[in-house]
Amino acid sequence: MIKYSRQRESIKDYLKSNKDHPTADMVYSAIKEVYPHISLGTVYRNLAFLVEQGEVDKLSCGEEYDRFDINTSAHYHFICRECHHVIDLEMHNIDHINVVAGSNFDGQIDGHKTYFFGTCKECAKADKN
Repeated sequence: MIKYSRQRESIKDYLKSNKDHPTADMVYSAIKEVYPHISLGTVYRNLAFLVEQGEVDKLSCGEEYDRFDINTSAHYHFICRECHHVIDLEMHNIDHINVVAGSNFDGQIDGHKTYFFGTCKECAKADKN
């Protein structure tokens, strides 16, 4: 049985209310407002625990810092190369790529993570000005 933690629940609540896929430092800054004595290490440990339990996804987006997503259902992300925002993409499921990838592979493919890269609407607009 997993012991209840108010701090962990606050982290989950923050992730539920925040759709911009925050870094651990961003989570820490927000949670520190509610729990002023919380340490960054506690936030990191709780995020790692939530990832391990399958309640949160860790996104390694090619940046220096990982980002976190409360939405653990299969979906895809767009990463802006200029401002580094991570955005959920609304699109049809492309799970068939598991079959394509497995066609020339002797092992078993269980899943995939797919990131799309480019320029977000705001950065593209700024580039035109």
